[in-house]
Amino acid sequence: MTASPTVARYAAFADDPELGNPAGVVLDAQALTDAEMQRIATDTGYSETAFVTSFVEPGPEYIDVRYFAPDSEVDFCGHASVATAVALGDLLGPGDYILRTRVGDIHVSAWRDGRRTMGAFRSAAVSSSPITTEDLDGLLRELRWSREDLHPDFPPAVAFGGNHHPVLVAKDVSRLADLEYDFDGLRSMCRARGWVTIQLLAADGQGSWRSRNPFPWGGVVEDPATGSAAAAFAGYLRALGQVVAGDWFTILQGVEMGRPSRIEVEVLATAALISGPAAVIP
Repeated sequence: MTASPTVARYAAFADDPELGNPAGVVLDAQALTDAEMQRIATDTGYSETAFVTSFVEPGPEYIDVRYFAPDSEVDFCGHASVATAVALGDLLGPGDYILRTRVGDIHVSAWRDGRRTMGAFRSAAVSSSPITTEDLDGLLRELRWSREDLHPDFPPAVAFGGNHHPVLVAKDVSRLADLEYDFDGLRSMCRARGWVTIQLLAADGQGSWRSRNPFPWGGVVEDPATGSAAAAFAGYLRALGQVVAGDWFTILQGVEMGRPSRIEVEVLATAALISGPAAVIP
């Protein structure tokens, strides 16, 4: 590589570049090797950087995208997909695009809402399965949680929305104020089981949830906004009969980190529509 490509920087799921979850987007990654993409993602230092590896031009049928965390490639990333949609909208104009990812074709959109640019993606098919007793015990141990912290009406599970995410719902939002876990232990467990982030939640009003997402799998202590986990949670709630297609809810994440993010979720027949703004980071 003779010259480093431009990394566009966006704060996904926020109107302010100081809030939300920062993501890098490289629109001209066609000539980059895996090692070069990994180095750029590591140097950028965000939870994920998206690399567009096909040529971008008006009206493309498919746009190939890969996602890299600071120390490894990730099959899919929700907040970086929103950032990529907005970056494509900034380059080509508002519209709909198809991202070809490791989890299949992801339909994304970008549009203007007043002075801000909005992005959305339709997730892969969502699902949810009970977590094993052994995995739950190990997860609680690494998180330093107990079964008494868990809400009895929301059983622990492993949900999918592009990545696999264990879902733990706390009795009270105050439980989310303290997040101190064994990074190496949880990282090893996540890597062994293919869990990308851990979705920790509590109800925060009608149709509103608070969330925190440890991300040791990717070398990051915590994610301020996790679009794939939001989609997975839609699958979790649907499996419990708590929501049906056409329902909406909001996830507030990153509050305790000082980077509040607002993720809007629409439940679809087999997937979820995840949307929010993305602010350019100067």
